[in-house]
Amino acid sequence: MYEPPLHRQEDLGAQHRLIEEHPLGLLISHGASGLIANSLPFLIDRAASKLGTLQAHMARANGQWRDLSPDSEVLVVFRGIDHYITPRWYETKRLTGKVVPTWNYTMVQARGLPRVIDDAVWLRGQIEALTRRHEAGRPAPWAVGDAPADFLDAQIRAIVGVEIEIAEIKGKWKLSQNRNAADRAGVIAGLREDADPAALVMAKLVPGGD
Repeated sequence: MYEPPLHRQEDLGAQHRLIEEHPLGLLISHGASGLIANSLPFLIDRAASKLGTLQAHMARANGQWRDLSPDSEVLVVFRGIDHYITPRWYETKRLTGKVVPTWNYTMVQARGLPRVIDDAVWLRGQIEALTRRHEAGRPAPWAVGDAPADFLDAQIRAIVGVEIEIAEIKGKWKLSQNRNAADRAGVIAGLREDADPAALVMAKLVPGGD
């Protein structure tokens, strides 16, 4: 990933939080079938290894898992918030006109060796943890045990697990750090005017947006 120093996010806690807040990762692998990419909801176990361990499951009918090898690295991409940045928000536009559009975004990329897990106990635990994570806070949270046991057994037989101990993790927070203070203030004001949730979150992340 291209990472200018201004945009490099090296705080592991911040990287992990992005994964937790935007857990739908793009799993990219290369094997006998060539390049394959699938979106999967991941959990990250921060304590399981030095940089954290990713866990997910996929349909057994999805052929990607057959191409995963403990000897061949995979890449998982997690995209955070993003927003178009119009030059009209920059003070520099008024002063010189020497501005162009851009896109602000946050992203984490994690690499590691995958382990395919075909174990009903592990899979049950993974889907229970994933469900608890995303049902938490709902007025009447659904639990895996709410479904009939025979139905669950059949569903579990139809999936396989994937675990990736992260060997390398990189974060990129492209948030107008290369602009001067007046231009950043204009970006913050413009994002707040747009008022969609992603823009409001991004306005707080741009330097000076607190």
